[in-house]
Amino acid sequence: MALHVPKAPGFSQMLKSGAQHYSGLEEAVIRNISACKEFTQTVKTAYGPNGMNKLVINHIQKQFLTSDAATIMRELEVEHPAVKIMILSSQMQDAEIGDGTNFVVIFAGLLLEAAEELLKMGMLATNIAEGYEIALEKCLELLPTLTVGEVKNVLDVAEVKKVVRSAVMSKQYGYEDFLADLVAKACISVATSHNASNLANVAFNVDNVRVVKILGCGILSSEVIQGMVFKNEVESYVRKASKASIVVYNCAVDVTQTETKGTVLIKTADELLKFSRGEEDSLEAQIKAISETGVKVIVSGAKFGDMAMHFINKYNMMAVRLSSKFELRRLSKTVNATVLPRLNVPTKEELGYCEEVFCTEIGETRVVIFQQPDEESKIATIVIRGATENSMDDVERAIDDGVNTFKVLTRDGNLLAGAGAV
Repeated sequence: MALHVPKAPGFSQMLKSGAQHYSGLEEAVIRNISACKEFTQTVKTAYGPNGMNKLVINHIQKQFLTSDAATIMRELEVEHPAVKIMILSSQMQDAEIGDGTNFVVIFAGLLLEAAEELLKMGMLATNIAEGYEIALEKCLELLPTLTVGEVKNVLDVAEVKKVVRSAVMSKQYGYEDFLADLVAKACISVATSHNASNLANVAFNVDNVRVVKILGCGILSSEVIQGMVFKNEVESYVRKASKASIVVYNCAVDVTQTETKGTVLIKTADELLKFSRGEEDSLEAQIKAISETGVKVIVSGAKFGDMAMHFINKYNMMAVRLSSKFELRRLSKTVNATVLPRLNVPTKEELGYCEEVFCTEIGETRVVIFQQPDEESKIATIVIRGATENSMDDVERAIDDGVNTFKVLTRDGNLLAGAGAV
């Protein structure tokens, strides 16, 4: 029988076996600051346009070659509680602004480094925190006086491009002019405004700018398409439709399955033929009724049955299958259609409209494009081209920063000097 060793009295007695308890300045505070400083040094070298790339291999052995701090922090799986707080603040910055994740970590590390010296001199942690809060109030008072410019019209490509260029340059130095132009055009095309001179009247949603990555060519072959692009193949023989009415279903386009099981007793061969023919006639009547409403394109979030495809081809309609419910939702917004849960004949109000729907090839990838006129487009897609998946991932992050910069511009058009000048 093992001998029971009693725990030492005090706080450690309340904790489970193996738990560690640190207290005091040297043991707890300085140790946490040192951990934060080490983490800051790790991401500090990836900061700015000349920052070095990091090769990160995550728990499933997937490789990431990037200088994007948000990606590095997400894949590192840090366990230290103090460093986790820094990462959470960085993630909040990413959620609110969409950029500046590395800056938050570096700035927090420098503040802690300055606090470490003061702690060693004998100053209390509460006094240092109060001092930083006073400094914050003073900064917020001074910042409005340090503005170097203002974007007055966020729907002007030339004005927006100047601002977006700075955000893109930190991740894609050398391609900043080309990418800033793409981002500015894509964002402005989906931003809605009743009065361009008043920022309060500009509505913009980051989700309305999509990115599709297609391997091949170089970054300079990237383009903006008004509408949506899917890396899919069409299901039907019809490959193109112009000025098309579109119906969107969330269910399978096939023979309707009954909700309860039943038994059919068939006595003769004639009854068997009539039974199967009855299913076919019912499905054909449904597809024909859909065709008679003027529908040229059927989009489904589930499979197309073989029999249904036969009748869709017979009535010269185009069939597109989307496996993602989020893509289905975005497409319904693009074409202004209602997603129908059952295979019913749609009303005019439930139908969507698209100027051009066609299947084409970009590089060696087959894509289906739903293209709208510029003035009617609610969603824009930036098609990124590149030689490798890693390079396209980095371009996508740069575009994401640019799109989020436009989002912030619609709230406040005042600009500060960058590169640590403030």
